Amino acid sequence: MFYYVLKYVLLGPLLRLVFRPRIEGLEHVPESGPAIVAGNHLSFSDHFLMPAILKRRITFLAKAEYFTGPGLKGRLTAAFFRSAGQIPVDRSGKEAGQAAIREGLGVLSKDELLGIYPEGTRSHDGRLYKGKVGVAVMALKARVPVIPCAMIGTFEAQPPGKVIPTLHPVVIRFGKPLDFSRYLGMENEKAVLRAITDEIMYAILKLSEQEYVDQYAAVVKAEEAAAKAARAEKGRKFPRLPSH
Repeated sequence: MFYYVLKYVLLGPLLRLVFRPRIEGLEHVPESGPAIVAGNHLSFSDHFLMPAILKRRITFLAKAEYFTGPGLKGRLTAAFFRSAGQIPVDRSGKEAGQAAIREGLGVLSKDELLGIYPEGTRSHDGRLYKGKVGVAVMALKARVPVIPCAMIGTFEAQPPGKVIPTLHPVVIRFGKPLDFSRYLGMENEKAVLRAITDEIMYAILKLSEQEYVDQYAAVVKAEEAAAKAARAEKGRKFPRLPSH
């Protein structure tokens, strides 16, 4: 019930007023039956903008950190995400991917829409990164279509680290459903899963017109963080001499 209160009374009207999103290709989202909506992930606000404009309810797999924060703020955040129908997924450890797949298949088994960000994390620089194959596994096991989606302008409106979004034009663009029935029974073939995932990411790329990076976003983030830490450490060991 709280999901629909958020969508139609509290959050939805506010998001539409602030962002005034332009919607393209909404006819590609089926009116009934299970389907996966796979999109790029540029901003924290992505979680709420797409549900606000879709006629149907959509459930996202959200990172577990949203549900485990400390203090009053953490409890309120967790309660908000649970009330909005989002499912926590632990992204650490060997079983993280399998847990996400189980949760996603549970949503699809109820003939609902499942929202997935194949990149696995928000883009930290606005580029589109390599997708993880979990989306392909779910598409094959549940035998459902995948609707590619591009969020455009949300990075500029609310980049990582920005709490209050700024006014910026936003476009939410849906592409034609992708049918992978020709691969049924091949969900254990790594090459097939990679091919399906790359096809999904290419469809998102065509919709979003982002720059593409053929690396996982989490890996690039970690490398950049390590390089930054190394530069800081080098600066402490060899401080600059004062100029005269």
